[in-house]
Amino acid sequence: MNAVVVLLVLGIVAGFLSGLIGIGGGIVIVPVLVYFLAMDQKTAQGTTLFMFMLPIGVLGVYTYYKAGNVDYRSALIISSTFILGSFLGAKTALTIDTKLVKQIFGTAIILIGIKMLWGK
Repeated sequence: MNAVVVLLVLGIVAGFLSGLIGIGGGIVIVPVLVYFLAMDQKTAQGTTLFMFMLPIGVLGVYTYYKAGNVDYRSALIISSTFILGSFLGAKTALTIDTKLVKQIFGTAIILIGIKMLWGK
């Protein structure tokens, strides 16, 4: 399959899941970039972060806003530290082995999934 087609399908699927269940697009996007497009883990993560910089969530946010489901105060508080956390996380990821970054990513997905399936 053409890489552009994969990227277009990936965008619509990740966007749909993000709007549907509020997942971070990285949980869907990073593995597809790594396993379907043979992108290095660090490059996949950097590409995904770049994508988030663009106003991709505007329509999703607007739809939730119209339904009264946006807590601006919490979002602003999270955003204020997310910026620093993203910077520190990226710096850390670039200093450690790519295989370790991939293992950390996979472990995080598994632990979050277990918590959501069997946690309270």
